[in-house]
Amino acid sequence: MTGLAVVWEQRDLMLHGLLTTIGVAALGMLLASLLGVLMFMLMLSRLAPLRAGLRIAVDVLRCVPFMLFCYLIYYGLPSFGIVIGNLVAGVAALSVYHAAYLAELLRGIHRALPPEAEEAGRAFGFRGVRLVVHIVLPPVLLAAVPMLGNQAIQLIKDSAFLVIIAVEELTYAANEIQATYYVPFASFLAAVLCYWALCLTVEGGVRVVLRVAEQRR
Repeated sequence: MTGLAVVWEQRDLMLHGLLTTIGVAALGMLLASLLGVLMFMLMLSRLAPLRAGLRIAVDVLRCVPFMLFCYLIYYGLPSFGIVIGNLVAGVAALSVYHAAYLAELLRGIHRALPPEAEEAGRAFGFRGVRLVVHIVLPPVLLAAVPMLGNQAIQLIKDSAFLVIIAVEELTYAANEIQATYYVPFASFLAAVLCYWALCLTVEGGVRVVLRVAEQRR
């Protein structure tokens, strides 16, 4: 039996891994986006200690390898009495880790945008959260769409590292097939094609969002 035939025979295992990857990546990106936006908003605070603390946290997270951060969440937190399952740990690691990148991405875009709209908002009485939500965030998020797509693709790829904490995602499924039937090329090629399809879907979604946004201008 050829390697591809073996993979096809084990398609239920691959499908389970693919669906787990989709679920983990989608939930991770949603939570990372919400947390990233919140961190970005807090970075605009007038409280200097808060801004400085967030800047340090973002820098630390961006400098830590994702695999090491996974280990820290899953194996390190039990030292403090916090025990969570591998799936929850994986989603938490993806969410927090990529939220730091998203917060820094939004901050950079905000600094690059012209300040006239924000100044006009202040002139019309917008302050604090109202200013950020109604004046600052919309153009920042619109300008960030292509980079948010890139971050989503990176998150999908990083989800493969969750195999190290035994999350039964796509890479885990491919590894199980190759370990049982010794068809490494076919099993990992199938996983690569699945990841490629997921990333193409994200790219297509980004193009649709940009097209709709352009039509509404």
